[in-house]
Amino acid sequence: MHLLDYLNIETTELSKEKVVLTMKIADFHQQPYGILHGGMNGILIETACSLGANEQLDKTSYAVGIDLQVNHLKGMSSGVLTTIATPNHIGKSVQVWEGKIFNASGEMTAVGRCTLMSRKIEK
Repeated sequence: MHLLDYLNIETTELSKEKVVLTMKIADFHQQPYGILHGGMNGILIETACSLGANEQLDKTSYAVGIDLQVNHLKGMSSGVLTTIATPNHIGKSVQVWEGKIFNASGEMTAVGRCTLMSRKIEK
């Protein structure tokens, strides 16, 4: 099963300029204290950035994350989260993307930056 399917993350927009993901917080997304596990913010941000980075590449390459930095700004225990990723830099071998997560009220709950490297598909 694909990670996005397993975690109930939906891709609602996908382009070279912008990626949007949505996820309704479920019990299995939470840490033992009842709030969203911080790792979920990392998954949402890196996934959105990776999807966008791969849109920049042809079919002979793929992008992989090599660095991820996340700031957790607001704890969430329920509701729908929207992740929006946009590029800061698109280079030949390295890309830098920024991801922001918002709750249904439009408050930013997390922000992060992901650096990705292009790799050739080996046959």
